[in-house]
Amino acid sequence: MKKKINITGILLIAAFIVFLVLAGRGMEPRDLLITTLRGFSVGSVTFLVAAGFSLIFGLLDVLNLAQGTLYMIGAYIGWTVFVRPDTFIDITPLILFLMAGFALGFLWDYLADKITLDARKKKILGWVFVVLSVVLAVLILPRYPIAMWELDNYAQSPISFSYMADQGIRLPVSPAETKGIPAMVALYGSFLISAVLAFGLALIRYKENRQHSLHWKKWRVFGILIILGTLIMAFNTPLTEWLMNMNTNLLFVIAAIIAVLSGIGLGALMETTMIQPLYSRPVYQLMLTLGLGTIGMQLVKAIWGMPEFVIPKPEMFRGSGPGCPATTVKDVFTHHCSTIMILGGRVRVYDEIVLPIVGVIILVLVWLLLKKTRIGMIIRAGVQDSNMVEALGINVRRVFTLVFALGAGLAALGGVLSAPSYGLSVSMGEKFLLNALIALAIGGLTSYPGAALGSLMVGLIQQFMIKYGQIGIPIPFTDIIFKPTPAIIPASTMLLMVIVLLILPNGLLGRQD
Repeated sequence: MKKKINITGILLIAAFIVFLVLAGRGMEPRDLLITTLRGFSVGSVTFLVAAGFSLIFGLLDVLNLAQGTLYMIGAYIGWTVFVRPDTFIDITPLILFLMAGFALGFLWDYLADKITLDARKKKILGWVFVVLSVVLAVLILPRYPIAMWELDNYAQSPISFSYMADQGIRLPVSPAETKGIPAMVALYGSFLISAVLAFGLALIRYKENRQHSLHWKKWRVFGILIILGTLIMAFNTPLTEWLMNMNTNLLFVIAAIIAVLSGIGLGALMETTMIQPLYSRPVYQLMLTLGLGTIGMQLVKAIWGMPEFVIPKPEMFRGSGPGCPATTVKDVFTHHCSTIMILGGRVRVYDEIVLPIVGVIILVLVWLLLKKTRIGMIIRAGVQDSNMVEALGINVRRVFTLVFALGAGLAALGGVLSAPSYGLSVSMGEKFLLNALIALAIGGLTSYPGAALGSLMVGLIQQFMIKYGQIGIPIPFTDIIFKPTPAIIPASTMLLMVIVLLILPNGLLGRQD
């Protein structure tokens, strides 16, 4: 059956293009090029937040208002890996051991099934274990040694470390100090915390008539986490020195990978522990994700502080000496120029070229994952008829967790990639979440291609309004030059959204259901 062509949507897109063409006639060619590329850049970052939101809502019917916070956390984690590798190496074993307790979920389900209590008493016992895990966390976690910056000491604050790293200098740091108990004892104590918590949650969520197995293959993830955590703890100093002396290009790639994995892990944790029980309660989902977003912001304030700073750009995009600005692509790679001359204007290589390219690559990769792979087929089938997929022996809940984790990982990727351009602040998540929601409303809330189209339109209109705020708009038949104020920039995207929704309530590419 052929899809019905959305003539109205095509006309609206054509009208938007005509509007941009007319707006571009009032600019110099170089200004038009730079403004358009900056629109692509903002659109790419917005898309990474919107794409994750669209996947989660379109496939799981969950409105994740914590998506902006995940974007922000990805940026701060990337900064930590890039600027303070010592802190990253110190905290990694702790995170691995905390994950290890949850990796034994099959064991806790098995033990919960063997306890001869009714469901109500098991839930009560489960809450006792949850409270016990909190007590253990309060006693053990503060004693785990982590080398950290000092928010109250400007010379040792994140701002100073960022500035000096941007100058190619690393400030000396104080090694982590043992606080009362040996570091290895605190590390294995963290596993005890997660094990007690995971067992308590297994009791709370216990359901009868489930088969539980202790097959040896299920122990592999647990073993890998424990061994890896122990090795990182044992080789802490050489690993830290290795990262400290690493080329910044490779270090930035590692920081991006760690940020994405962190986002995926946080997304999986959110979905399995808090979202799963609320799939039939959309209002509670909204309240929960909004609350988690607020909690995340407060944690960022407590750990990294309020002031804004940036992740220094990798060496590949920092060159400014002989041969720069570049005039050809070859010059960019030869001299590592931060800018390239196009039509007489300076274009920032990382901000206006790399970010849009990455956005297109992610768009294509996720589309291929959903449309051309077996896991994509399972995801789409599970959304359409989860009972049928379950009957085929596929764990639909695990598939849903994967989708939620993927959406969170995309947001974290957007955060770490945008941090060298737009900086880090506790409000960065709110800004791009608003952009993403507007983009989704324009493109279609449940449409993945719509997320890309809406994000591009939001980025372009914002940058055109910013540019006209600088050069002004001549009013015909008068000598008046109208310059849009900063407040008009978000208002312009809102106006575009209102126009689209009045004509197409489901968005440009949204499903008509």
